Amino acid sequence: MALREDFEKEGNWLFRWRSYLPLAAFGIVLLAIRDYEYPGHSETLDHIWEAICLLVSFFGLGIRILTIAHTPKGTSGRNTKKQIADTLNTTGLYSVVRNPLYLGNFFIGLGVSLFAHLWWLSLIYILAFWLYYERIIFAEEEYLRGKFGNVYLEWADKTPVFVPKLSLYRKADLPFSLRNVLGREYHSFLTMIIAMFVLEIVGDLFAEGRLDFDFGWIVLLGIGFTIWIILRILKKYTNILNVEGR
Repeated sequence: MALREDFEKEGNWLFRWRSYLPLAAFGIVLLAIRDYEYPGHSETLDHIWEAICLLVSFFGLGIRILTIAHTPKGTSGRNTKKQIADTLNTTGLYSVVRNPLYLGNFFIGLGVSLFAHLWWLSLIYILAFWLYYERIIFAEEEYLRGKFGNVYLEWADKTPVFVPKLSLYRKADLPFSLRNVLGREYHSFLTMIIAMFVLEIVGDLFAEGRLDFDFGWIVLLGIGFTIWIILRILKKYTNILNVEGR
């Protein structure tokens, strides 16, 4: 099998299971956090660092929100089992970077990897992310190239793969849809909060030798679960979050 076909095959497999494989990466973070220490042996500095990590992850979630809020139904990257694209997105965040959803994922994961205070862990994360998503992006682009031909090639020729070029920005064709975001991103929000909460508990356990449930994190987790339950009920049992064409 030629390398191109090999990359595409691997990319399609990773694409299908991309929602589950990061769990293995989280397990590695948990193992690495055994050497967890407060920065400067200060719990206050640790809280500041946790807030920074949380902001980095929320920044990534914000990128995903701004992307999903303007995208139509049948968009590449939003399906889970196989490549599907009824339309080619070239406006909104897609006008400045070809893979805004994966860019958002990068920052969400980066915030989690930074939590352990280990520079090498974040470096491993960055390298692993690149190898992981490189094949997914390759498979997607092969599909889009075959389906949209020159239209795709012209857009790809001027639009960066992963590092945004803000000067290229074009207003999204579709208006911002909060309902579309709420109906699709509530899983990402809760998963991010749970990951941070678990790392906080495990980190404090190794740093202090005891379980220490910080009130702020308990409140944040409670808010996350409350939002998830409400949106889950609305999504499953009502049409409130359904948006035509989204």
